[in-house]
Amino acid sequence: MKFNTKTIHGGQKHEEATGSVMPPIFQTSTYAQSSPGVHKGYEYSRAANPTRTALENAFASIENGSHGFAFSSGLSAIDCVLRLLEPGDEVIAGDDLYGGTYRMFTRLFGKYGLKFKFVDMNNVENVTNVVSESTKLIWLETPTNPLMKVADIAEITKAVKDKNQNILVTVDNTFATPYLQRPLDLGADIVMHSATKYLGGHSDLVMGALMVKDAKLAEELHFIQFAGGAVAGPMDSFLALRGVKTLHIRMQRHCENGKAIAEYLLNHPKVGKVYYPGLEDHPNHDIAKKQMDDFGGMVSFRLKDESKEAAFKFLESTKVFTLAESLGGVESLVNHPSTMTHASIPEPEREKIGITDSLIRLSVGIEDIEDLISDIEQALN
Repeated sequence: MKFNTKTIHGGQKHEEATGSVMPPIFQTSTYAQSSPGVHKGYEYSRAANPTRTALENAFASIENGSHGFAFSSGLSAIDCVLRLLEPGDEVIAGDDLYGGTYRMFTRLFGKYGLKFKFVDMNNVENVTNVVSESTKLIWLETPTNPLMKVADIAEITKAVKDKNQNILVTVDNTFATPYLQRPLDLGADIVMHSATKYLGGHSDLVMGALMVKDAKLAEELHFIQFAGGAVAGPMDSFLALRGVKTLHIRMQRHCENGKAIAEYLLNHPKVGKVYYPGLEDHPNHDIAKKQMDDFGGMVSFRLKDESKEAAFKFLESTKVFTLAESLGGVESLVNHPSTMTHASIPEPEREKIGITDSLIRLSVGIEDIEDLISDIEQALN
């Protein structure tokens, strides 16, 4: 089954009682049993809910996995992965991460004995050089948030597994989505999404997702999901499943608009630098071409006037782009990473990797491209 068909039919079946084409919203916490422990596959909705099951099957299908898991947020999905580890274990992560991921790593799990190393994953050796006997997890985010770095998933995974086959490789695939990039096919063990973003696609839910191929790993993750309880509810599961069904057509327009805006900004006299993996001058453009089918709708840039005041003036002047947190919805959003999504990263760490006050991040939506470019033009002026 091809991807565009999978988004609609992958892992799905018509509801058995009525033949309903869409799975109903099973708004229930518990299920009748004919005898103690004898039931129809569902006991309590924290363990499983039919609406969530339909969504999790769809999640697994679009990432070419065998098992999918839906969580109450992207961060709760990350939390589930980290709970596979034990005190003293080490995680190697990219130095350009979503601020909430960095905050969870350093401020929550750091105090429980996990160790974290942050490296520039543009280079495979930067990862393999710091692998130790304590390393148990590699955390890749590619393209990264917000500097749009691209890590070579296949090469990093192979190099790490050559050192220790038991090291888990997890890829945050939120920016790319499985429409553009499928990390499990490139050797990764776990794929993570903030399904709040492109998978949901309409800025009307908060959700996280994990997808895997290995049955034993899936069993461990399901236990943590069940025992920890951070599950997606049936209404959000219904909305996310509806979002997945249009992922392929939305992503086509996100990619078209993202490329057009990146090229427009690249040639604008007031813009200093553009970060978009589809541009030939992007340092990881060749890697992006190798592992991605297109380049997505996320674009970051700097103004030539690198003052905070100039950035704020632009941010306060857009009319079609909405100044807001988040990304990946049908509407275009503009964001100031250093004061919004990445404010939880200490300023010295932000500035060291390039998240400065002049950096602006765009989540390019699916509106008419002429309206989007006109809005940027008037805001720049």
